[in-house]
Amino acid sequence: MGGWYRKEIKSVADIKGLKFRVGGFAGKVIERMGGVPQNIPGGEIYQALEKGTIDAAEWIGPYDDQKLGFNKVAPFYYYPGWWEGGPQLDIYINDKAYNSLSAENKAIIECASAFAHVECQAKYDARNPVALKQLVAGKTKVLPFPKDVMDTGFKESMALYDELSAKNPNWKKVYEDYSAFRREQNLWFRFAEASFDRYMQSVKL
Repeated sequence: MGGWYRKEIKSVADIKGLKFRVGGFAGKVIERMGGVPQNIPGGEIYQALEKGTIDAAEWIGPYDDQKLGFNKVAPFYYYPGWWEGGPQLDIYINDKAYNSLSAENKAIIECASAFAHVECQAKYDARNPVALKQLVAGKTKVLPFPKDVMDTGFKESMALYDELSAKNPNWKKVYEDYSAFRREQNLWFRFAEASFDRYMQSVKL
């Protein structure tokens, strides 16, 4: 999800000066769009929204957001969270230490990592719809970002990645490989997965 907002976002102009709890790359993009990113720990977001110290905040998604009660202090819940397409678990291991392991222990680490990643996403896929229904029943206003917000976010993201590619050879190497893979995936999803999903989401089940 794209976060909780104290006021409605009607156009990209409403991002200007917006004090938004968001971190990482998303914060850099929001800044390029005229917003003011704030890095606030999860436990302090509710109070900051309640007092008006910040104007908006993103956290995770309906299941986790509901537990922190953001709907009580920010009535507008926007989607999609274009800066984070989905959860991704990672494990980092020193190469030398990993290579010293037996084949069996390497397999255990790989299997446990794959299981943790798949289980995490599966649990959110099951829990988020229930929480979202409860939030809507509690009068949360769930709204899509205006198209100009999406377009500007995309444009500024691409510009940021180009700047990083020009300055950082390691970034450029990884990003070019990732981008080529993403293009192929988008082509496939446009014909198969996305068209099926759009149809199924349009019918009454």
